[in-house]
Amino acid sequence: MEKIDLNAYLANNEYPGRGIAVAMAPDGRQMFIGYFIMGRSANSRNRVFDPLPERGGICTMAADPAKLEDPSLIIYNPVLTLGSTHIVTNGDQTDTIYDGMCRGQSFADALRTRTFEPDGPNWTPRISAVVYADGSYQMSILKSADGNGDSVQRYFFDYPQPVAGEGHFISTYKCNGNPIPSFEGEPLRFACPRTVGDFAKGLWENLNPDNKVSLFARVIDLESGESGDLIYNKYEAVDSSMDDPEEPALLPEEME
Repeated sequence: MEKIDLNAYLANNEYPGRGIAVAMAPDGRQMFIGYFIMGRSANSRNRVFDPLPERGGICTMAADPAKLEDPSLIIYNPVLTLGSTHIVTNGDQTDTIYDGMCRGQSFADALRTRTFEPDGPNWTPRISAVVYADGSYQMSILKSADGNGDSVQRYFFDYPQPVAGEGHFISTYKCNGNPIPSFEGEPLRFACPRTVGDFAKGLWENLNPDNKVSLFARVIDLESGESGDLIYNKYEAVDSSMDDPEEPALLPEEME
């Protein structure tokens, strides 16, 4: 599979939906994680990412609680950390993976208890990834069989020896549509920039300006295990008590 320019791919895709990118920095010393959400409806757009420091991650919350309609598929914990394992997903399966790993289950075993989202006719796929202490990572997509809401297909992708300067990207949708077509094939292989700042900025600036909602990026130092996060929110939370996200303390010179 040829490497793509992920920024160009996103710039030319009006609606990939929600997306996960995992990559090893060109120097081989750091791992980058990116997760973004987009929205077409007012309810989907009425969201922000908020830090969840007690669980090493983030949660989604309504930007304006008074306008929140159905929270079932849009309010969840996209990122959690279990020891030195970083979990990122597009739904409440983050907690399924976290709880399963606490009981000794594998990433795949935990996800075999789940299926795609019950939002026919789209049947939105559940996408997930875990990054381990040594930089190895796994990704997954749980999707319907060509739009058949009675049949789930579970795909798992294992990257035990990541390549410096490369990463993989998976999203819920292939492109915009009605119904929206699910992502197809293996995660896309892409060239990774030098810093997490460039990584995050490239993703955020190339998402469709009308449909993008929030972006989370994390840098993990493979030697120390320390990590730092960045959050971009298009909308401001009405609740002024929401904590402002802190910039990563890790390697601040890399954030320029």
